[in-house]
Amino acid sequence: MKEEVIDAVKEGKFKIFSVETIDKGIKVLTGVKAGERLSDGIFEKDSINYLVDKGLREMSERLKEFQKSDS
Repeated sequence: MKEEVIDAVKEGKFKIFSVETIDKGIKVLTGVKAGERLSDGIFEKDSINYLVDKGLREMSERLKEFQKSDS
């Protein structure tokens, strides 16, 4: 590891976190849990995965509507 990185960590300029999964990294970076998929296929409400899934579903619906109107 470069000495400048070690010095910056010592000075508190940033921290290094070890995470086992991307979901755990999301929690460290955002402060919001990634969210587990529930038995109904939907992610836990207000989690990052829920918001991403919701956004992708909305974009998919808009694309379908656009394709219908373009025909």
